[in-house]
Amino acid sequence: MIKPLLHEDPQHIGAYRLVARLGSGGMGTVYLARSPGGRTVALKTVHAHIAADTTFRTRFRLETDAARVIGGQHGAQVIDADPLAETPWLATEYVLGPPLDDAVSLCGPLPEVTVRAVGAALCGALGQLHGSDVVHRDLKPSNIMITAYGPKVIDFGIARAIGDDRLTRVGAAAGTPAFMSPEQASDQEHTPAGDVFALAGVLVFAASGHGPFGSGQPADLLYRVRYAEPDLTGVPTALVPILTRCLAKAPSARPTTQELAAALHDGHGEFADHLPPALLSEIARRAAKVWQFRPERLPAASPEQPVTGSDPSGSGRGTGMSRRKVLSIAGLATAGAAVAGAGLWFRPSWFEAKDAKSPSAAGTSPAASPTARNTEGPWRVLWTTDPSKADDALPPLFVGKTIVVTTGGQLRGLDPADGRELWMYFPTLFDSRAATDGSRLYWLVGKTTAEHSLVSIDPATGQPARTLADQSDFKLPPSTGRTDLVHASAGSVYVAAGSDTPDVYDWHLHAVNASSGTVRWRVPLKKGKKGTGYSSGFAKAIGNRLILGETSYDLMLTAFDTRSGNVLWRTTLPEAASEVSMPVATGGQLANDGSHVYLGSRVLQAISLSTGAVVWEFGRDRLFGSSADGDDRYGPPAVRDGVVYAAEGSRGIVAVDAKRGELLWEVPVSKDNASTTVAPPVHGRTHLYYGDASGLGVIDLSTRKYVRSLETPIRNFALAADKRTLVGNGGDRVVEALRLDG
Repeated sequence: MIKPLLHEDPQHIGAYRLVARLGSGGMGTVYLARSPGGRTVALKTVHAHIAADTTFRTRFRLETDAARVIGGQHGAQVIDADPLAETPWLATEYVLGPPLDDAVSLCGPLPEVTVRAVGAALCGALGQLHGSDVVHRDLKPSNIMITAYGPKVIDFGIARAIGDDRLTRVGAAAGTPAFMSPEQASDQEHTPAGDVFALAGVLVFAASGHGPFGSGQPADLLYRVRYAEPDLTGVPTALVPILTRCLAKAPSARPTTQELAAALHDGHGEFADHLPPALLSEIARRAAKVWQFRPERLPAASPEQPVTGSDPSGSGRGTGMSRRKVLSIAGLATAGAAVAGAGLWFRPSWFEAKDAKSPSAAGTSPAASPTARNTEGPWRVLWTTDPSKADDALPPLFVGKTIVVTTGGQLRGLDPADGRELWMYFPTLFDSRAATDGSRLYWLVGKTTAEHSLVSIDPATGQPARTLADQSDFKLPPSTGRTDLVHASAGSVYVAAGSDTPDVYDWHLHAVNASSGTVRWRVPLKKGKKGTGYSSGFAKAIGNRLILGETSYDLMLTAFDTRSGNVLWRTTLPEAASEVSMPVATGGQLANDGSHVYLGSRVLQAISLSTGAVVWEFGRDRLFGSSADGDDRYGPPAVRDGVVYAAEGSRGIVAVDAKRGELLWEVPVSKDNASTTVAPPVHGRTHLYYGDASGLGVIDLSTRKYVRSLETPIRNFALAADKRTLVGNGGDRVVEALRLDG
C-alpha cells in the first residue's frame, strides 16, 4: 500500500530518491524510491539500532545473496544493495500481484488447475535455489506473490547455505510453525526436502483455504507438524496422493522438486490462463493503481492535530478482465516502471508489519482521519479506524448496536459511534462467513478442521453464547465434509453442508432454529450442469422464499419455501456468473423489490420471484469501457422506487426501468472517476453513491450528473438501518463510516 512519506524520512538513501512508504515495522521500512535515471524500485532499510548488530548485518547480506540467486524470473530481482552502509539497504523490483494468502482470501480456495500451475512454477523457483546450495526455510503463503506471469518467492530473511547452521538461532525466528518441516520443527538440519514439505503445505492452503496442520499456538502446531497426519480436507482428490507424499515425515520419502513439478503440471499454456477471473482482476487493479499515485510528504503531527496517512491514490477493485488484457496491463505497467518511474506493488512481509499504526487494542480510539485529504461533499466522514481491521472481500454487518467486520479468521466488533474496537473473536481453527438476522450473530467454528459447529455470538461482547448445531446435526462424516453459512433471518440460520467425491455429490441445505438449535428441515442440493460441485453460495430470505445462489461455473438459483424447505423453482443463469465468481459477495447484496431479484454480471437481469423465469435482460450489446473484454460487465445492482441502478464496466452508472428493463438514464464518468463493480450503489435522499477509482463517486439524482468523488480507502460497503450511514472497508484493511447527504 503506497503511503505518503513522513516528515522525518530522509530525502535519499544511496543514489535513490525516496518517493513514498510501502511498509514499516519493528525491523525497518520499505520505501518507494527512484534511481537517478528514473527507475522505480522497492528499497528496504534497517533501523539504526538493529544495523548496529554485526550478526544481523551478516544475515541481511545473506538475504541479499539469496535474492540474487533466485533472480527475476522466480523472485523480486535485486537492482542494487549496500549491506555495509550505515543504514543497510536493498533495492529490488516491484512484484505485480497479491501474495498467495490475499489471493485465497479474495477468491476462496483456488481451482485445481491454478494450484497445479502455481505448484509447478514454485518447484522451478526452489530448484533454482537448491541448485545453488541454498534453502529457503520459510516458504509460506505470505512469501509467495502471484503475478500474471507466474508466482515469485520473496523474503529470504532466514535462507541459508545448505549445511550452514551458524545463524540458525540468531535474529529472526527460524521458520513459521504452520509450514515448517518436521526436521525444522525438531531443530534438525533443513534440507531441500524440507522446502518441498513447506511447498506442499502452501499448496494445501491454496487448494483448501487452510494449512495442513491447522492453526493455534506455536507449540501445538510444532507438535502436529512432527507427529500428526496432515488434514487434506477440501484438497481436490487428484492432488491428495501427490501432496501426501510431499508431507511425509521422513525427508527421504518426499519427491524432488523436479519429480513434483512433473506430477503437478505438463508445462503447457500461459500461466495467466490457469488463474480464476477474480484473481486476474486483482492483478489488473494493482497494475492500474500505478498510474494514480501522487507523491506527497506529511507534515509533522502536533499533539493537537494528529495526521494520518490515508491512501491518496486508493482505487476500487478492477472489473473483470480477460487474460489478454491483464497481461497487456502488466506489461505496460512494467514498462512504465522502467521508463517513467511509475510504481508497482511490493509486499513488505520481511518486516512483518503494515505501514501506519498497529491495530488498536479494544477500547482505544481509532486514528483521527479526515485531516490529510479533501472530504468536502454531500457526506460527512464520521470516523476511520486504524489499518488491519477488516478485509474488503465482505461488507460490514450491522448487528444490534455493533458493527461487525471480518479479517482473516477473525471477527471484530466496532462501536458505530466512533469506530473503536469493542472486541475480537478468533476461533481455534475454522474460518467462515458470518451471518446476522439483525440482532444475533452466527458463525461456523471448530476445534479441528474436521469439526463444524454453528455458534451464536453475543454482538455486545464477542463471546460465543451457545452452540446451535454441529457436524452430527449436519450429518457430516467424522473426518471429511464442508459447511457454508449462507444466511440468517427470521429466527432461522441456513447452512449448506456436504462433501464431494468423484462419484457422489452429497450436499444439503439445513434450516436451523436460531433459538433451540434444532434442524427444522434438511433438503438435498442439486448438482449444477457444469463444474465440479458445490463451491460457495449466497442466500436471502424474501417473504416466505429463500433464494439460494450457488455456482461452480454457471449460476444456479433455487427458491425454497422457508417453512418446509420445498423447492419452489430452480433456474440456471449462465449470464449471471463469471466461471467461478459470484455476482454478489453476500445475500445481503442481492437486490429485490418483492417481485423480482436483480443480478449483474455479463448482463443485467431481472428474475421473477414467483417462477424463477428471466423477465428481462439489459446490456448485451452495449459498450463497457475498460471491461469490454471481461466477464463482469455489470456490478451488483440496487433497486429503489422502480429503478435499477448498476455500475456498467468502468464507464459509469446506468438507471434501468425495473419493470421493462429499458434504459432510463446513464451517467458516463471520466477515466479518473471510473466506476467499479464491487458493491451495489447506495441510494441516498438526494444522491446516488457508488464505488469508483478514487473510492466513492456521487451522482446528483435531480440533475443526473456526476458531482465528485471522495478519496477513501473503502471498497466494499453497506448502508446501516438508518439509511443514512454508510460503512465500508477496503484499502489497508481500514473501516470508515460516512454520513450521507450531509
